[in-house]
Amino acid sequence: MTTLLAFVGRLMLALLFLVSGANKLMDISGTDAMIRAAGLPGGLALITGLFEVIAGLALVFGVLTRFFAVLLAGFCLLAALFFHNNVADPMQAANFLKNIAIAGGLLSLTALDSIRWSFDAMRARRRAEIATVDAEHRAHDAEIRAARAEGEATARSAFGGEPAVAGDGSVARRRRWI
Repeated sequence: MTTLLAFVGRLMLALLFLVSGANKLMDISGTDAMIRAAGLPGGLALITGLFEVIAGLALVFGVLTRFFAVLLAGFCLLAALFFHNNVADPMQAANFLKNIAIAGGLLSLTALDSIRWSFDAMRARRRAEIATVDAEHRAHDAEIRAARAEGEATARSAFGGEPAVAGDGSVARRRRWI
């Protein structure tokens, strides 16, 4: 149940940024005017809209989830400080607190140990599988080396000295002429 709730929560957070970023991209000039009115340099509307859409998609698919969640949390905090800093106005105070709460939710998302149903989880499972296969290969190689050493020791004792070694490293059997 917690996996499902974490997944739905991640989608709900992503939806906010996808819609907001798409709106910014559809009205770049209006967004740019709003950014300049806050005292920030112009030309950030396209970058901001693309960032929100890309980061929202990253949350949806679970790609670098913790990284994008931290970036979006910082984005929300900056938006609260630059755009909703008039806390005397009840609407601005509510928007300020909303952005703080969204940043808190995003930071909580970074604290999750297992982000299932995501690309990050799939990548972690694949790394664990590769580590297991590598360990099995190392154990198999050790068994082969031990068998070769045992074969060489048997050959030495059977032939009374150094065995003949072929070009490929295998022990050649000497014929006994009796």
